[in-house]
Amino acid sequence: MLEIIQLPVLNDNYIYLLHEPVGGKTAVVDPALAQPVLDELQRRGWHLDFIFNTHHHSDHVGGNLALKQHSGCRILAPQADSHRIPGIDQALSDGDKIALGAVNFSILATPGHTSGHIVFYADEEQVLFCGDTLFVMGCGRLFEGSPEQMWQSLQKLRALPPQTKVYCAHEYTLANGRFALTVEPDNAVLNARMGEVKKLRSENIPTVPSTIALERATNPFFRADEASVKAAVGQPDASPLAVFTEIRKRKDKF
Repeated sequence: MLEIIQLPVLNDNYIYLLHEPVGGKTAVVDPALAQPVLDELQRRGWHLDFIFNTHHHSDHVGGNLALKQHSGCRILAPQADSHRIPGIDQALSDGDKIALGAVNFSILATPGHTSGHIVFYADEEQVLFCGDTLFVMGCGRLFEGSPEQMWQSLQKLRALPPQTKVYCAHEYTLANGRFALTVEPDNAVLNARMGEVKKLRSENIPTVPSTIALERATNPFFRADEASVKAAVGQPDASPLAVFTEIRKRKDKF
């Protein structure tokens, strides 16, 4: 039911336009810029009803005010970041439910990248808009949160149904995959995935969306409790949190 339009902007950002055709409702997720959204709305004849913000960083909220001024849309964003979200109308917390026409979204709190980060998950549509918490074969840097918070957030996302499509906010896959191979060079699924990624990027085709199943098999940050990953970082008896923390430190220096 949900139409998803992926708009590449800036160096590596993705903005997502979501359109529910039955009720004719439209939302945009994390509009870094207003003009590409306005152009696409005009091209498709859609009216913007909502902005969904995952967190406060400027490359996710930069288009908020211009889009609101143009359309009168409502801005839905994390309660914990409400003082840092331009034009916020509705503050969202973990467990909240919102609707885009006939499509229902659950709000999951995923602190780590920022203290107030949230994600938007539509169960029936099997889609996740995860901002900068989860990337294809990666996760967000810990700018405000702790390793423990991020590990808990990733476990929450890892528990979603395997077929869930993962729409993250950046095209970081090639670099993430190269790092993942330093952790698990013998991971057959990861090696096959990297072959696909290199081909896609050579043709300037997005590697997003991924799926939860693919991330479980290839993302080292999802796999910090796997024996193979623990051994690979030289911590076979360590806790998953300690292993995750080590992997994140390595990625920060990669």
